[in-house]
Order: sequence, then structure tokens, then C-alpha cells
Amino acid sequence: MAPMGQGLHLSQRMALQQVLAPQLQQSLALLQAPMLELKALVEQEVQQNPVLEEIPSTEFSQQERREREGATADPADPGEPPSDLAFDPATDRGSGAVDDFAAEFERLSQMDQDWRDYFAQTNVPLRAREDEDERRQYMLDSLVAGTSLQEHLQEQVRLSDLTPEQIPVAEIIIGNIDDHGYLRASVDELAFSTNRPVGEIATVLTVIQTFHPPGVGARDLRECLLLQLERAGRQESLEYAIVSRHMEALGKRRFPEIAKALARPIEEVQKAAERISHLEPRPGRDFLPDESIYVVPEVFVQKSGDDYVVTTNNDTVPHLRISNMYKDLMAQPGSTQEVRDYIRDKIRAGKFLIKSLHQRQQTILNIAREIVQRQRDFMEQGVAHLRPMTMAQVAAAVGVHETTVSRAVAGKYMETPQGVFEMKFFFTSGIPTASGVGMSNASVKGIIAEMIGAEDRAHPLSDEEIVRRLCDQGILIARRTVAKYRSELNLLPSHLRKVY
Repeated sequence: MAPMGQGLHLSQRMALQQVLAPQLQQSLALLQAPMLELKALVEQEVQQNPVLEEIPSTEFSQQERREREGATADPADPGEPPSDLAFDPATDRGSGAVDDFAAEFERLSQMDQDWRDYFAQTNVPLRAREDEDERRQYMLDSLVAGTSLQEHLQEQVRLSDLTPEQIPVAEIIIGNIDDHGYLRASVDELAFSTNRPVGEIATVLTVIQTFHPPGVGARDLRECLLLQLERAGRQESLEYAIVSRHMEALGKRRFPEIAKALARPIEEVQKAAERISHLEPRPGRDFLPDESIYVVPEVFVQKSGDDYVVTTNNDTVPHLRISNMYKDLMAQPGSTQEVRDYIRDKIRAGKFLIKSLHQRQQTILNIAREIVQRQRDFMEQGVAHLRPMTMAQVAAAVGVHETTVSRAVAGKYMETPQGVFEMKFFFTSGIPTASGVGMSNASVKGIIAEMIGAEDRAHPLSDEEIVRRLCDQGILIARRTVAKYRSELNLLPSHLRKVY
């Protein structure tokens, strides 16, 4: 028997919890996914739903061309999307329950055709598909696998004068050289791991440090720069003296201190530092894997007369349809009710996926059009004319929730006359001005960069001086904000920018 006061107690608590329906979760995931991720999501759905099939690009291209040629509607005024798609996603019954499967399938087929007509009118491609395909294939055919730094060094080992006994040591040393070209193990550690004398390790390392690229096998930046200067025969140069004896002062640009220690004019020290800056701090850079990020624009903006035409990238979006094979299967006399119910559920799921893809494209298009309308000065003149704009403003204009705008622009890119930009780039906070009209922080950063680029290098502008000059232009900004923007632009403070 439980002691008094420690008995069991039953309590009841009510709590509200918002749970998104699976279909709504899927729709939001499609909206938020960038183009390449979207293709992966759709391919996964096609694998899980046997009634779905992707329209081949060549077939879709011919079909789309026929639809555009036969379209009578004005592309500039596409009107409303097909009304029969306004159904309850929870029940998927539309305007009423459809019990007859054949009738439902026919309605679905008509719905799909209506969507294609509507989409052909709202997204007329502005570029020749054949030319794009040829350029893309040429780029893919031109790609070749690069040689790694380690492979490059191993090849030089085979061509070197190293003895057969030294080659295994060289291979171990190369295995400890990172992708930037630096040796990440000490000679003592290598001697311990190989059970070889320290002198032998040092000798082989000296040979490897003569390999290409210059500076490879160095253990720190100082040694890397010295190796490059030695390779160029500049051991007696001022640069060699600065790197070998005053590396710390060089990193902090303390030129007067270096000039005094070496008894050289400060102007010569400064010029030598400039020459040192042209050496390679990462010898393995040319062998690093290509880290370029290739993006696929979701939206294209092109100028047509005095207006800007906005289109979505429908060439890359997967185009789906319901396979006719399942209509034939339903028509077979031997089809059981269980089979009919299974196919009906899969077709309804496929229909919702197709509708969600169309809605995704239309939502992104509407938001992009609003962005272009508000940022017309940017489209004409560039980043310096970017206007402050919030997601709440665009959401109110488009008629969606602010979180929808956030999802729609996440990871998406827009190709504009000024270049390719992430769609989030256009949403910037404003800096107050004397005229009362806000200026985007991107524009202010551009002005700061121009000021510093045009400054007298002997008397660089301090952050306080930049604040004063911005104030003279009517831009009200704090000194700490200028320091923040300068740091984001990777610009040094004034005392480190000074040229003597």
C-alpha cells in the first residue's frame, strides 16, 4: 500500500496544438524548395505514386509550342486560373462528391489541360529552348575531372631523384599535406610514425619543398612565403628580410616599425609589402575542387520597350501528368473495388501535387512581379538605386501571408538586367534620410565603398569622416553602423589603409 500523500493522482489538461495536414505540408515544402531540391522532391513523389509520370522535355516542348500557337488569350492578361481547382484539400471533393470514377478521371484530364493552357499564357518563354539545350550540353561535355594536389605531388615524386628507400617517406609526407599545400605534421611526428631518423624526414621534405607549386610543403605562412622568394632567387631582397624577421609587424601593417628596424625608408618598406602581397599564401589553391555555386534562376526579368517582362523558369520545373494506363485498368471488368479505391486515392494525391506545383510557380511569379515593380530603379541603374522593401509590404500587395513570401524567396534566384541575384537580396532595411525617403542599406554600402575607393591613400577616411560626408548627402547614420558596413565590405579601418 502506498504511503499516505504518495498516492496516484489523475489530472486532465487541455492544450491547443496546430498540426498541418500532410497535403499542406507537402505544398509548403514545394514552395520553399529551390529548383534543384524541387526536382528531387518531385522525383521522390513520382517513385511513390505509380499513377504519376513526368512528361519528357521534348514532348512538353512540342506540346507547349502548340498551346502557345493556338492560344487566343492575351499573354499580358491571363485572367484567373481554372475555377474547378478550388477544392477542399482536406476532402478533395471540389464542388461535390464524384462517385463515378470515369467522370472524375475525365474532369481531371480537362483540369490538367486547362492548367497547361493557363500556364502557357502566363509564362511565355523568352529564350530559344534549342539554343539553351545546346549551350548546356556543351558546358557539360567540357567538364573534365581535375587533378588533386596530392596526385600532382606524387607524379613529381616518380620523376624525382629520390631513392627507392626515400619514396615511401615522401608518400607519407605528401599524405600529411592539406589541400592548401601546408604540411600538417611536424618532422618529429613523421619520424615517430615512420620509425625513420629525423634527418631523413627533413631531407625528403626539403626535396618536396622544391616541387611545384612553389611554397608547397611549408609548415606556416612565413615558411611558405620564404620558399617562394627563394625559388625566385630573392634571398637578398627587402621582402625576404621583412618576411624572415618582421612577419608579425607585417601582418599588422606596422611599416614605420619595420622601416626603423631595417634602417630603410618607409616608402621602400611599403612597396616591398605590396610585392609580398602578390605571393601565394595558399600554394594548393589551383588544385582545390571547384567551389563555385551554380544556381538555376527561378525567375527571368527582361526589358521589353519601357516595361519589364517577368517569367518563371518552367523549363526546369518537372511537368507531371496522370498516366492513361490507369484509366484503362479501371475499365477492365475484373477490377475489384479495392483496386479502384487504391487508384482513386493515388490519382487524387497526384492531382494535388500537380496543382501544388502550378500554385508554387504562380506564387513565385506574383511575388517577382511585385519586386520588379517596386525595384524598377534598380533594374534601370543598379545596386546603388535599390529601395528599402520589406516582405510584409510585398505580402500585402500580393495578397498572401508574410511567411509565404519568406518561403517563396528562400534559396531562389532572379536573373535581371543587372545580373543574377538571390530574391532575398531585394528585401533590405532602410536608412533614414533628411528628405524622409528611406535608402536601402545596400545602397549605403555602395556609397561607402565608393568613398573609400576614391580616398587619398595617404590620409584615409575615418569612420567619423564617412558619417559626416553621408550626413552632408542627407543620409543619417551612426558611426557604429558605418563600421559594421565597412566590415561587411571587407574594408580595413583607416589606420590599416594608410599608405605612406
